[in-house]
Amino acid sequence: MAAEAFTPKVFTTFREGYGPARLRADVLAGLTVAIVALPLAMALGIASGASPREGLVTAIVAGFLISALGGSRVQIGGPTGAFVVIVAGVIAAHGLSGLVLATLIAGLVLIGAGYAGVGRLMRFVPMPVITGFTAGIAVIIASSQVGDVLGLRAGAVPAEFVEKWIAYIRALDTVNWAALGIGVGTLGLILLLRRFAPRVPAYLAAIVASGFIVWAFGLPVETVGSRFGRMPAGLPWPHLPEMSLQAVRDVLPSAFTIAFLAGIEALLSAAVADGMTGYRHRPNQELVGMGVANIASSLFGGLPATGAIARTATNIRAGALTPMAGMFHALFLLLFLLLASVLIGYVPMAALAAILLMVAWGMSESERFVALLRSDPGERALLLLTFALTVLVDLTVAIGVGVTLAALLFMRRMSEHAGLVSVDPDEDPDQRANLPEGVEVFRFTGPIFFGVASEMLEALRRIGRSPRAVILRMEQVPYIDATGAAALETFVRQAAWSNVEVWLCGLQRKPLDFLMRMEPRYAGAHRALTYEGALKQLARASHDVG
Repeated sequence: MAAEAFTPKVFTTFREGYGPARLRADVLAGLTVAIVALPLAMALGIASGASPREGLVTAIVAGFLISALGGSRVQIGGPTGAFVVIVAGVIAAHGLSGLVLATLIAGLVLIGAGYAGVGRLMRFVPMPVITGFTAGIAVIIASSQVGDVLGLRAGAVPAEFVEKWIAYIRALDTVNWAALGIGVGTLGLILLLRRFAPRVPAYLAAIVASGFIVWAFGLPVETVGSRFGRMPAGLPWPHLPEMSLQAVRDVLPSAFTIAFLAGIEALLSAAVADGMTGYRHRPNQELVGMGVANIASSLFGGLPATGAIARTATNIRAGALTPMAGMFHALFLLLFLLLASVLIGYVPMAALAAILLMVAWGMSESERFVALLRSDPGERALLLLTFALTVLVDLTVAIGVGVTLAALLFMRRMSEHAGLVSVDPDEDPDQRANLPEGVEVFRFTGPIFFGVASEMLEALRRIGRSPRAVILRMEQVPYIDATGAAALETFVRQAAWSNVEVWLCGLQRKPLDFLMRMEPRYAGAHRALTYEGALKQLARASHDVG
């Protein structure tokens, strides 16, 4: 079973049989996705602070390996919008070589996380945190494209959100109306094709049309060729990035952020694919495949990669049946790069910016954002704080603060439902009447963990007198952690000093095993399998004493 959990899905599908029908379906799906991925990879490469070539290299190399080694049947991998902010920040601070090193380290982290079984834990990152930082990334991506859509001559625009908009406002008198027309026209064409011709690849059709118009009419707008020069055909030779201890220290925080984002988005995309196909992905193998793909991407000078939800959904709708579709998608992209690299230079920057505005809108998840705003105050505060920190401070800070606050919020809610209550004679008069003389009963509800330990001790101190025995009913305790056990130990010790017997009743298997491993701490406590058994023994002891 463990070996199966770390078997790439492509091997599973080959064991099932791979005939001409499946091959034909996967080839057609791969071609469809490649047509969609071509303009997206170029646009994301530019938005990340690199060039279209890095985006395409990532889609080819990482996209092939994510499908070949991943744990999903239909996952499509490559550069995504989630990485734009962190990648641009790393390139600005450490250059492209620093990004390559961070991507390599992130790949190693993902492989380690996969083999450590972290894949199943990624799903516990709360939705307000995910929605907050993806919406924040969407705002940042959209803001970064305003200059190209308007054709502004703003010089070096600051990376910070507020300063960026100040620079835009100051450069408004340099608007290039031809670029604005191309940008607005590209947006309009994409929306019209999606509405009236959904089978047409809207992004590709839009950049072909805009490129033709700019070339035919000689419009004075910036193009990929004028900004980046002629794009080389084919892939670069792989090579190791420059490494030093100081360089590793500098990019390590960014590497962990890349690994976190890659893992979260890959598993979210795989889960969406499962819902559309009825299959189940292997989360830990998906992380391992992502790790290998990111290492390979870094060796070819590419960008970080992960599962792309929109391209994966396109792959499914195009009829993909196995991971071979994703591998064909990468091969078709390589073919485009070999044969059409000259034509890519004619693509207007305003058209690519318009595509990224559409990507940003898709990432924003506006409906879910609004729905979460209507949730309880804790969820709403978590959403807005993560969103604000992403936009105004830093993505790494936003994720760290968001996850930490989500954990604290969860613990607070758990502590509200977990605690210790005494038997109330008004609520349960029969139980109180059946108690032997000098016996008090308390019932635990929920886990005994560090969040409720102090409240537990306080409740125990409120007994007000020293009974001869205390029964702690623990049927509703699914879990005990070390802090909760230490609090329990303190009470047992204090009770022993006062010659009070402590009975732990109804322990479930996991908390019982945990306490058994800490047996020396509970030498003064009696244990009974059931509450009724404890009552009988205490009643017999009372009778003998009497």
